[in-house]
Amino acid sequence: MNIYEDLLVRTISKSEPINKVLQTLKDLNLPFEYYVGAGCITNTIWNDISGYPLEYGISDIDIVYYDEDDLGSDSEKKLIQKLESKLWDYQFDFDVKNQARVHLWYESKFGFPIKPYPSLEAAIDSWPTTATALGIRIEKNGLHKIYAPYHLDDLFSMVVRPNKSLVTKEIFENKANKWKKRWPKLQIVPW
Repeated sequence: MNIYEDLLVRTISKSEPINKVLQTLKDLNLPFEYYVGAGCITNTIWNDISGYPLEYGISDIDIVYYDEDDLGSDSEKKLIQKLESKLWDYQFDFDVKNQARVHLWYESKFGFPIKPYPSLEAAIDSWPTTATALGIRIEKNGLHKIYAPYHLDDLFSMVVRPNKSLVTKEIFENKANKWKKRWPKLQIVPW
């Protein structure tokens, strides 16, 4: 593990809500690969760097997985129900998305179609910023698995850099402006 990966694990380990989710997902022994990722992880790191409570600014916990054998939305709902039954007093909502089915609804939400993702990692590769394109999970052996295709430098430097592989300028700028209000130390790299 490099220094930033070690720091990521140590910081996330201080967050009781995220740890509960990571451990619960591990214990569910899911039949597919998954990650807890994006905003909840990024926000936790930014909060730690900024001296804010670790839960500040987090609205939900993003859980992504890849199951091309079940493209219905019911499986996402079932995973949410499993998590809610195990974590009945949990303070955040769960945003669960099967990345194998994103292409089915993306156009109606964002205004343009996308091709199906060939893998979970390919989906994360396309997320809006280099700092938020990451996921973490606890493997069966108890070790943390991190996927961060753009590395963790921007995350720990509080740099919001656009990932132009999929999102539009408008989507990026809306997110960046919203985050800058919450975390004033952020450095926004213009589109």
